[in-house]
Amino acid sequence: MPINYEELMQAKSVGNTTSYGDRETMLYALGIGFGRDPLNAKELPFVYENDLKAVPTMATVVGWGRSSTLAKSGINYMLVVHGEQRLAMHKPLPAYADVVFDERVTGVFDKGEKGAIIVTEREITDQKSGQKLCTLSATIFARGDGGFGGPKEGAPVPHPLPERAPDLVHEADTRADQAFLYALSGDRNPLHRDPNFAKMAGFPRPILHGLCTYGTACRSVLTSLCDYDPAKITGFDVRFSAPVFPGETIVTEMWADGPVVSFRSKVKERDVVCLNNGKCTLAA
Repeated sequence: MPINYEELMQAKSVGNTTSYGDRETMLYALGIGFGRDPLNAKELPFVYENDLKAVPTMATVVGWGRSSTLAKSGINYMLVVHGEQRLAMHKPLPAYADVVFDERVTGVFDKGEKGAIIVTEREITDQKSGQKLCTLSATIFARGDGGFGGPKEGAPVPHPLPERAPDLVHEADTRADQAFLYALSGDRNPLHRDPNFAKMAGFPRPILHGLCTYGTACRSVLTSLCDYDPAKITGFDVRFSAPVFPGETIVTEMWADGPVVSFRSKVKERDVVCLNNGKCTLAA
């Protein structure tokens, strides 16, 4: 069924509620690699309930699978890839909370034979205080759904990276079983755990969740530039460019220019860029 542009632009899901506690907060942190060294006092607050802190990118898994905004879009999900992820933090993410979230489609762009670009936005609000915590925007590329007659221009423009050598480089290993651990935060897609499913999708073996790579890059920035203080990160945007296989090393290159940290991540073993056009915004 072809995309109905007018109908899809009206798609939204409002008033969704969910809760998360210290268990979910610690599990997410473990899933992106915190806590490997149990004696690292700076990482302990992310994986131990005493004075617990939430990683900003945990916002991407809060309420995972509870919104049906694109349920009637008609797109072929077998050909859908996550193109970009953006995150704006309005308040530091609590370590545990009852939240309400609204989601809507903010853009649909027709790229013809290449496919369709769909942009969604999700706002997460703390139920108790009524304060807006964060706004997430995701771009998905529906490779089989172009040619529906929608606008061709206007999709988000990627953040340009500096041309100089990076100011900082941080390496983060991933475990062979990383995808199994990360999946417990919500994304149970068999592509990341089932070897047969991965082969049917054209991969030699299961690939790591893109949002796990995204969270790992956030861990690198927290480690290298924020002294492990999650309140310093107010924005975290990236473009996904290649998959990572569990067990590979993610090398994040960073350029610090005042409150803006540009970054990209590479797979050390294959010298492939897996995250590109990264932009992390720091609090003043």
